[in-house]
Amino acid sequence: MEPKKNPKADLTKNIGLYFVIGLCVTMFITWRALEWKTYDEDNNFDFTLNVEDQLDEEVPMTEQLKTPPPPPPPAAPEIIEVVEDEEEIEETVIESTETSQEEVIEIDDVVEEDFDEDLSIPFAVIEDVPIFPGCESEKSKGAAAVRACFNEMMQKHIRRNFRYPEIAQEMGVQGRVNVMFTIQKDGSIGNIRYRGPDKNLEAEALRIIEKLPKMIPGKQRGRPVRVPFSIPITFKLQ
Repeated sequence: MEPKKNPKADLTKNIGLYFVIGLCVTMFITWRALEWKTYDEDNNFDFTLNVEDQLDEEVPMTEQLKTPPPPPPPAAPEIIEVVEDEEEIEETVIESTETSQEEVIEIDDVVEEDFDEDLSIPFAVIEDVPIFPGCESEKSKGAAAVRACFNEMMQKHIRRNFRYPEIAQEMGVQGRVNVMFTIQKDGSIGNIRYRGPDKNLEAEALRIIEKLPKMIPGKQRGRPVRVPFSIPITFKLQ
C-alpha cells in the first residue's frame, strides 16, 4: 500500500531550529525596545557672554608726580682770611731719671721649694732613668746608654717569657695588648693596666709583666720617684 504523504514534505522536520531562531529574534527586539532612548530636538544653546558694551565707570588716569630737584650747594667764600697763630705753646721738659749716685737694690733670700716625692715622672723626661738588672755598667756611659739598655732588656724579658695561649690559638685570636705599669720608688712593679682584643691575651701580657725583676728606681733631683712606663705586646699567629 502506498503512503499518502511524501516523506520529503515533512513540516515537523526542522521545527526545533525554527523555534530557536524565532526565540532569538524575539529577545533581540525586546532588548532594543528597552534600550531605546529619545532626545529633545531643541539643542540651540546660546554660548555668548552677557557683557555690556559700555562701562558706566570711568577709569582714573594715573598722574606722574614730579620730584623737585635738590637745592644747589652753598657757594664757597671768595676771600679766605688767614689768622696768625699768636698763642705760645709751652714746651714739655722731660727730666732725666739717671743719677750719679749708686743705688742699692735689695734681693730677698731665695727659698728652695720642697720637691714632691710622690710625683710621677714619665720615662722620657726623667733625669735618672730606672736601671734594669744587668744595665748597671751602662750608667757610666750616660743616660742615653741606660735608656737603650733598658729597652733591650725589656724586649729580651718578653721574648724569654712569652707563651701564646692555647685557647687563643684554637680560636685564631691575635692582636696587640697595650700594657702600662709603674716602676715604684723601691724599684718594684705596680699599678699594672692593660687593654687588648681578648681576655686570654690580656692575661698572658699581665703574667709577663708580673715576672719583671726588681729594678734600681728612677731619680729626679737625686730622689727616687715613681716612673710610669708603657709597652705593646703583639700576639701574631704564624
